[in-house]
Amino acid sequence: MLGQQFVTAAAIAASVLFILSLGGLSNQEKAKRAVWYGIVGMGLAVFSVMLGPNIGNYWLMIPLMIVGAVVGTMVAKRVEMTQMPQLVAALHSFVGLAAVFVGWNAEMERARVLALKAAGESLDGLSAFAATLAYKTPAELTFLQVEVVLGVFIGAVTFTGSVIAFGKLAGKIDGKPKKYPGGHALNAGAAILSLVLAIAYLNGAGFWTLLLIALLAFFIGWHLILGIGGADMPVVVSMLNSYSGWAAAAIGFTLSNDLLIVTGALVGSSGAILSYIMCKAMNRNFVSVILGGFGGTQGPAQEIEGEQVSIDAGGVSSALNDADSVIIVPGYGMAVAQAQNAVSELVRKLRSAGKEVRFGIHPVAGRLPGHMNVLLAEAKVPYDIVLEMDEINDDFASTDVVIIIGSNDIVNPAAQEDPNSPIAGMPVLKVWESKQVFVCKRGQGTGYSGIENPLFFKENTRMFYGDARASIDSLIPLID
Repeated sequence: MLGQQFVTAAAIAASVLFILSLGGLSNQEKAKRAVWYGIVGMGLAVFSVMLGPNIGNYWLMIPLMIVGAVVGTMVAKRVEMTQMPQLVAALHSFVGLAAVFVGWNAEMERARVLALKAAGESLDGLSAFAATLAYKTPAELTFLQVEVVLGVFIGAVTFTGSVIAFGKLAGKIDGKPKKYPGGHALNAGAAILSLVLAIAYLNGAGFWTLLLIALLAFFIGWHLILGIGGADMPVVVSMLNSYSGWAAAAIGFTLSNDLLIVTGALVGSSGAILSYIMCKAMNRNFVSVILGGFGGTQGPAQEIEGEQVSIDAGGVSSALNDADSVIIVPGYGMAVAQAQNAVSELVRKLRSAGKEVRFGIHPVAGRLPGHMNVLLAEAKVPYDIVLEMDEINDDFASTDVVIIIGSNDIVNPAAQEDPNSPIAGMPVLKVWESKQVFVCKRGQGTGYSGIENPLFFKENTRMFYGDARASIDSLIPLID
């Protein structure tokens, strides 16, 4: 009894800490403390379950926890901020696969208990989970089966979807959308067949139905994310975060773990809300994105006139020295080059020279929501000069110089000018309205989504080719 009381109290405390953590992450100044709330809450959750009633096999559990902690520490130390999006996707896949295994195990235990009871054999020696099943009513066991089906299906979709998202974010899989003949019909057919198998399972068809449901869901997750283009990948990461939360909640119901239910619901609902907000910011239809409906071409793209004109550090620094107002637009290229500290130093020199310097941040800049904000905060850039798209978009027309560092799709005028563009209708930073635009870019290739950018060919745009950090470093000594 004492053990259960401890687990209940710890679950409430951990839930409160998780809620405080989520709430604090909405503010940059409170985010560090909010992360610690989450860390303490997770530590409390792990140890409360470990020390709870009917828990054993510590000889196996503790070594596995140590191995997991060591691996997690090593990965965390090696992962750069540029790799954070794919790391998040990879971690989502673990949650999904865990849900599948828990669901399978729960069904095997349920079938075992029913077989023992039917044969009139002793129920001694059962696992703690199986022992609880022995006292459930037929209605409660049916409800458990529903939980198992949902956990296996959602978990399997999350697993393969996250693996594909990881591959696209890491550049191991082409970021362009790819669908096999049949497209959405294949996904719909697999979902309908999964529903038929779920009904058969609930009517006693056996474990094989869960195996087939998992295989079909693996296909849906794989094909679904494969068909979503790079322009929508930040939404995909958030969406998979939501899926992993609901998978965790399903595990919680199966295991009768209140903390998993609460935590999963928090992650699932917050991920869904974030996905919706991001879709709204990108002028996307939420349902269409999660069904793989965006990311492909809508028709022949408009022809681009002009040519890309390059400029050297001397030309850029001269324009900066003459400017009164400067807006910097960072993107994934800044993260790849680890140029945030060089950018911070450039900003310091420009502000010391009396220039007005601000940052324009698109809601989906980088490959993870908030990616650029974290990098700039790490480089000690003042919070008050880092502005969101809605706050700064009307100011470009009165700005002397815009410096774009590794951004592409979020500054692409085709979103507003070309109805056939894959990103047509997506709100973008209207950098082309400024007097001069300088683009720090490695080469003349397209962005992550593979879409050509007419901005690079405009008369007031100059291409500042090279590694972003080296390019910015070359500007700093030239600022008067």
